[in-house]
Amino acid sequence: MSVEIDPLELGFRRPFTVEVSQILRIRNPNTSPVAFKVKTTAPKQYCVRPNSGRIEPGHDVEVSVLLQAMKQEPPSDARCRDKFLVQSVAITGDKEFTNVAQIWDGVDKSQIQEKKIRVLWLPPFGEETSSPVAATPIRPSTSNRAEETPAPFTSPSETRSSTVDTREIKQESDVADNFQSTVAAVASTAQNTASETYEQLKEQLAKAQATIASLQNDAASGLRQRKAAVADAVGEQASNVQATAQDLAQSARQGTEGVPVQIAAVLCLVSFLLAYIFF
Repeated sequence: MSVEIDPLELGFRRPFTVEVSQILRIRNPNTSPVAFKVKTTAPKQYCVRPNSGRIEPGHDVEVSVLLQAMKQEPPSDARCRDKFLVQSVAITGDKEFTNVAQIWDGVDKSQIQEKKIRVLWLPPFGEETSSPVAATPIRPSTSNRAEETPAPFTSPSETRSSTVDTREIKQESDVADNFQSTVAAVASTAQNTASETYEQLKEQLAKAQATIASLQNDAASGLRQRKAAVADAVGEQASNVQATAQDLAQSARQGTEGVPVQIAAVLCLVSFLLAYIFF
């Protein structure tokens, strides 16, 4: 059972140094479900999502065809030779619940319907030409020239091809290398800074220890000086006290020895008479 395809030609507009996508609609006009598969002659250049599946009766499926970015823009007069092939096969009742991949594994080639799609390279918007670039050039048929064998159709991947992935991997690798270099430089700087800081701390610690030792020495020297001064002051005061005591003792001795007995007796008599008269 054949399916309907829209458009019949896929046109991709320049520039091709960036990704360009087109939508391919596949419709099932039959009364039974069909399985489809999309193939291309340049599987590494295109990404097709989905590249296979199932379509119910009267329904359609949108297939996204992505032309991956090229390294260089092809010449303006270059012709594209890429083609797509849409294969379809009816899903019978005995395969109603069979996986699509298994349906294609056991299908007979005579039951497969095929439709080819050409690819056009179109100029950018605003640069339309009267004669669009044809997809596949018409080869002159001569009796002396053998017909060229067309490129085989292959199912494209639903993911980007390895050519584009290689560039991305290389860019990621460069970024990783730069990151590693930056990390190594930061680690080296941090190590040097830590080493310098450690040396500075050691030097500051040694200075602090020397200052503490000097203060301890000064304190001990000052304490000894204060002790000596106090001892001198105490000794001086003791000498003064001793001299004063000696002076007082000598004065007392001189006062006792200098009063005559007669005077003492007269004084005692006068005191008695005064007491007798007044009391």
